[in-house]
Amino acid sequence: MKAVTLLKEHHLRKTDFRKEVLEIFLAHKGRALSHADLEMALDSPDRITLYRTLRSFEEKGLIHQAIDGSGTNKYALCRDDCTAHIHLDRHAHFHCQKCGLTLCLFHAMKDFRYQLPEGMKASSAEVIIKGVCEDCS
Repeated sequence: MKAVTLLKEHHLRKTDFRKEVLEIFLAHKGRALSHADLEMALDSPDRITLYRTLRSFEEKGLIHQAIDGSGTNKYALCRDDCTAHIHLDRHAHFHCQKCGLTLCLFHAMKDFRYQLPEGMKASSAEVIIKGVCEDCS
């Protein structure tokens, strides 16, 4: 039921496929999932439909890209205060170098501040903490 509510709140059509994809994200809250992870969790998904669904979710502020340095696009649920116009997911991501797990670390950094040389403006920044997760230790 939460999936339907989130789709409605983010002004997305409530298709069975979108609900199924969103339920997978909800079941793995805080964990980033790749396109391949989602394909394995879904029953014979159409790759183009999955790609478009992820793009729509990202555009509407429902998911964000979780940059982990692995070279694989991964996505995770946004916080509740993200919208189509403002992504407020300034946080670090942890990437396990053994199993590939990527987690959002919402509270790992209190201040996400940086100082650039005069005249420069940043458009984005990623913080990746690499190491070994508890299961791989």
